[in-house]
Amino acid sequence: MTNEEKIAMLEDMLELDGGSLKPEMELESIEEYDSMAKLSLIVMMDDEFGKKLSGEQIRKFKTVQDILDFMG
Repeated sequence: MTNEEKIAMLEDMLELDGGSLKPEMELESIEEYDSMAKLSLIVMMDDEFGKKLSGEQIRKFKTVQDILDFMG
């Protein structure tokens, strides 16, 4: 899966328009990245990538690229 496809999944999860997210964007600057989005991210990582994501790991994410890196 390409980074573009991963970003598209994140945009869909956050209900953002396509092309809204860039890897270098700070997560705290994204209004839609809230507690519900973080729960959705946990589910998406498990369902789509077979990876367990903890709250501690989520707190370490600072940019969109950090999430992309975790996706693998």
